[in-house]
Amino acid sequence: MSFAKLDEIGRKLEALEHALAILGADEATHMAPGGGEKRAEALAALAGMYHRQAIAPEIADWIAAAEQEVLNENQAAALGEFRRQYTNMTCLPPEFVERQTGARLRCEQLWRDLRAKNDWGGFLPALSGIVELVREEAALRADALGLEPYDALMEQYDPGNRVAEIAPIFTELKAFLRDFVPQALAVQQKRLEKTPRRELSGTYPVDKQRELGLAMMTAVGFDLTHGSLSVSHHPFCGGVPTDVRITTRYKTSDFLSALMGVLHETGHALYEQNLPKEWSHWPLGKARGMAVHESQSLFVEMQLARNPAFWRWALPFVERHLGESWSIDDILAHVLHVERGLIRVEADEVTYPLHVILRFELEQELVAGRLEAADIPDAWDAKMRDYLGLSTAGNFQDGPMQDVHWPAGAFGYFPSYTLGAMMAAQQAAALRREHQAFDDDIAQGRFEAINNWRRQRIWSQGSRWSTPELLERATGERLNAAHFIDHLKTRYGG
Repeated sequence: MSFAKLDEIGRKLEALEHALAILGADEATHMAPGGGEKRAEALAALAGMYHRQAIAPEIADWIAAAEQEVLNENQAAALGEFRRQYTNMTCLPPEFVERQTGARLRCEQLWRDLRAKNDWGGFLPALSGIVELVREEAALRADALGLEPYDALMEQYDPGNRVAEIAPIFTELKAFLRDFVPQALAVQQKRLEKTPRRELSGTYPVDKQRELGLAMMTAVGFDLTHGSLSVSHHPFCGGVPTDVRITTRYKTSDFLSALMGVLHETGHALYEQNLPKEWSHWPLGKARGMAVHESQSLFVEMQLARNPAFWRWALPFVERHLGESWSIDDILAHVLHVERGLIRVEADEVTYPLHVILRFELEQELVAGRLEAADIPDAWDAKMRDYLGLSTAGNFQDGPMQDVHWPAGAFGYFPSYTLGAMMAAQQAAALRREHQAFDDDIAQGRFEAINNWRRQRIWSQGSRWSTPELLERATGERLNAAHFIDHLKTRYGG
């Protein structure tokens, strides 16, 4: 049977994915500095083996033949997702992939060097080349998938998402935030005038912070028999579902930075650890996409860990592990701090979506050819002034050179961040309707009912549905900005 042949190749691909993931996680955490060259060779060789097997021409014949076989519902869903992935992997010619990979690597390397020097002029030729290649990729994918060019790029990160549906929702959110940001800042200022913010003491040993992080991870549902916590330059969640690798970075002056990073990555890990195990070697058993994944991490970080109810339960943990006593008001002044800023990755949940919408709008213009790379700084500055009242004129390193996504050719990725935040709020709203003890459970450190809902509606579904379909089936409606807007009003609107 051809379905059986696909099942067999799936197991081989899963084994290679496993090796790549663990080697990659180890490189970022435990590898000795002198191991880089040989590790790169090993990863490149394994990646090449994976790609050659995943795009083998005979797979197309097996898929076509399997579609004529008698399959049950799960097998049919698995086959459909296998075809979707195969089409997306084979629609770019090898010559183009090689050309694009080389250009991306060179542009990333330039970006690392020139960002610190604020050298836009030196960076521009390489970025212009990337933009041209992205347009070429978008055209190739659009032709193969029957989509608009930018939709075809978004499809690589969030299957089923389309500009026609997302753009109006982002427009609604942007209009709300431009008025709400000043309001939230005014509410915060009044509170601080009444009760000045207590500063962190700055004496938080790394081993104590690690113990606190592990305790919190375990409490919210992380399985330490199938995962671990390490240190890296930038926090991430990697590895494989049976061996999830979470990392964070510690500052002895600030325990909240590492703790919130750990909880964010724990959200990703819970999704991975609870994917359908029987389909782990098929695309059907993988996480649905970046927005869904981000919704799971932001559910833990924003809907749980920045919820005032969470800190009624969590503060005794902090005192027990760090030897410091905090009041709810003291800690919330840090956890819910709002501030206009230039840097996306440092932004709070109120201002963050404006950073993403700015990039989403510019990406569409660049892919369509209505904006050239040389025009980005002026367009960026104009939108930053309009949305956040800040200027990046002449400040390229904190403007269009601040992220690695564009040098790496990752266009269509940015929307996932804010879509994830909106989806998390929508999931929390649906959960509250069905489980009215939501906040009481959090305040008591009881996460079983919350996790059971998420396991049933999101985690166990893998990639059975498109991103919009998964959200609608989980919450009863398509993406709706009202839930995220209500969440922000409740939390920051006074």
